[in-house]
Amino acid sequence: MARISALLIAGPTASGKSHLALRLAERLGGVLINADSMQVYRDLRILTARPSAADAARAPHLLFGHVDGAINYSVGRYVEEVAAPLAQARAEGRLPIFVGGTGLYFKALTQGISDMPRVPEAVRAEWRARAEMMPVAALHAELAARDPLMAARLKPSDPQRILRALEVHAATGQSLAFFQAEKGKPLLDMESCRAIFLAPERAALRAAIDRRFEAMLESGALDEVAALKERGLDAALPVMRALGVPQLLRYLADESDLATATESAKRDTRAYAKRQFTFARHQLPQFQWVSPEEAETALAVLF
Repeated sequence: MARISALLIAGPTASGKSHLALRLAERLGGVLINADSMQVYRDLRILTARPSAADAARAPHLLFGHVDGAINYSVGRYVEEVAAPLAQARAEGRLPIFVGGTGLYFKALTQGISDMPRVPEAVRAEWRARAEMMPVAALHAELAARDPLMAARLKPSDPQRILRALEVHAATGQSLAFFQAEKGKPLLDMESCRAIFLAPERAALRAAIDRRFEAMLESGALDEVAALKERGLDAALPVMRALGVPQLLRYLADESDLATATESAKRDTRAYAKRQFTFARHQLPQFQWVSPEEAETALAVLF
């Protein structure tokens, strides 16, 4: 078999993606490239299960923990940034191993992404300030008046996407739908890649999610969120909505007890894992589904 140009390892949270990718990187002389939208943030090492310093010493890790939490990181920015480490890995003769749980990142890498316009920071700041003074229903009504096409596509309860559509319209005078319709060439050619989706048995995955959140608490997740709270960041930023953050923030604000916060975070994480399965099933058709136990056997042809 000809050498593949890249290996892609997707899967739900707590499915063992990172451990598998690290073992393969060591065996194949690979470099790990992050494909998880929360592991980009330096503020959240524990709650996002970002690779440890010991793991990073075993193989090169790129695009992990390099973004400040105050930044509204996006899939468009990810695709822009990932081109350089991909080229670097290939120039060094290393196998690029993309690993993460963000299906949209994998879709963008393999199917292309719309060429989104840059929104000036002044425009973004203006709409963020306005959003703080308006309920989400009013924001959606504002979008409907300015960009009815996008308003019809977005749920009235989705403030982040509504804000993005308003910002783009304010900056360009055009609907976000106009830009979404134009897709660029994907960075990866799936004809020369190998892509798998780790699919654990559901009951085992739910148990793993619960165990991992308990371990995160024991490892200092609460201190991590307390430090994030002290920064006073906009609640609409992605880092503030990471799994576990809203629940632990409520606990720190004396709005719930720790047991309630913990159970709520576990429940939301299990629901997120379910959505990851659904996205992969419908949006990542070229990924081979394998159980974690069968993954290395399925990839043995690479060794």
